[in-house]
Amino acid sequence: MSQQQISLPAKLINGGIAGIVGVTCVFPIDLAKTRLQNQRAGQLVYKNMLDCLVKTVRTEGYFGMYRGAAVNLTLVTPEKAIKLAANDFFRQHLANNGKGLNVFKEMLAGCGAGMCQVVVTTPMEMLKIQLQDAGRVSAQQQKPVMMAPTKLGTTNTLLTRSYNSGTAVAAPRAVSATQIAKELLRTQGIQGLYRGLGATLMRDVPFSIVYFPLFANLNRLGKPNADGSSPFYWAFLSGCAAGSFAAVAVNPCDVVKTRLQSLNKGASEESYNGVMDCISKILRKEGPSAFLKGAGCRALVIAPLFGIAQVMYFVGVGEYILDNSPLRLLD
Repeated sequence: MSQQQISLPAKLINGGIAGIVGVTCVFPIDLAKTRLQNQRAGQLVYKNMLDCLVKTVRTEGYFGMYRGAAVNLTLVTPEKAIKLAANDFFRQHLANNGKGLNVFKEMLAGCGAGMCQVVVTTPMEMLKIQLQDAGRVSAQQQKPVMMAPTKLGTTNTLLTRSYNSGTAVAAPRAVSATQIAKELLRTQGIQGLYRGLGATLMRDVPFSIVYFPLFANLNRLGKPNADGSSPFYWAFLSGCAAGSFAAVAVNPCDVVKTRLQSLNKGASEESYNGVMDCISKILRKEGPSAFLKGAGCRALVIAPLFGIAQVMYFVGVGEYILDNSPLRLLD
């Protein structure tokens, strides 16, 4: 991602810090994105992103906007580490005698990075979505309706008591990511945490294929000469532009992934049996425009995340930490 040679430990530190800072800054928008994507036609709880955030604060308090943030903050560092390390690994092995990569090879490297990161991304998104969408489900349930557990078995009382109780409540009962993970492991095994893996691959692989080459080429335009580096602001803008474009491009896949990973439904909301069934039902009942739900929110989330990542590289936070701590032994 950076135009200069940086050690792998420094890259991992930069990526981890960028992820933590970025998640903290934009998580409320990500929560709005999840809730908007899960809304069905005729059962709208929120009109737009701003309306979603206002209603969330009103019913769940300020920290309601950060429901599920702990999962992201915990797993974003290993996710970024895998993504950055994998992209560097594939770029290195695809390079010919130290020469630069052509666009096709840059896309291959991004594809490999996207395939590797889902090891962490899928369970992270799975747990985050349950926590983020709890408020929407509670608000959508306006009348007493006993909802059946969704593919979690009749004994899954932990996940159903908070979201599918069928009562209209102002705010959902708090359930931690650890509790949800334990219940999924107990009822479904490890595959429970990897529900929606196919849809996550559909989203993250194309995203990396688009993002990495696009950023590299946009950033190259800001270099004063072939051996120089682009200015700070240009690297930041390149990261934002490439990230937002890639985010909108794969938003239909993100909608499918969000729907498949949402275990708890509002009143009269249906379930989906796989990617194709989800796509078919969304097209038939909500139309093609449903695949663009939350696209603006997603662009607003992804752009600063990758812009901040470029700030970390430009400033050299990882290098400073390694040079001034015992961690320098890792370099």
